[in-house]
Amino acid sequence: MAWVHLLIAAVFEVVFALATNATEGFTRLWPSLLTIAAAAGGIFFLSLALRTLDVGVGYTVWTGIGSVGTVLLGAVIFGEEFTPGRALAFVLIIGGVLGLKLADRPARPARPSTR
Repeated sequence: MAWVHLLIAAVFEVVFALATNATEGFTRLWPSLLTIAAAAGGIFFLSLALRTLDVGVGYTVWTGIGSVGTVLLGAVIFGEEFTPGRALAFVLIIGGVLGLKLADRPARPARPSTR
């Protein structure tokens, strides 16, 4: 379940980055509210994933997926440039994310609740 939480967190991360661009310096209300909500959602789901994933793996995968998704969607939505050099960098990021997933040791049990 931790990897599902991490993927949800990464989607929020992409929405956060794209919405931040649309805020125009937080001068537009709705994109600003979306940015805040997406940031909170991303951090919340990341925290759920980190109950069992190592922080180094979880955070790196979260930012890697967020980075690749943001650049790809930034090119589609905002017409940002997508060069062969960027494509190579994304392949390397994706390779690193997959490498972390494959090299991840078995997940440790969730920490017991203190409630």
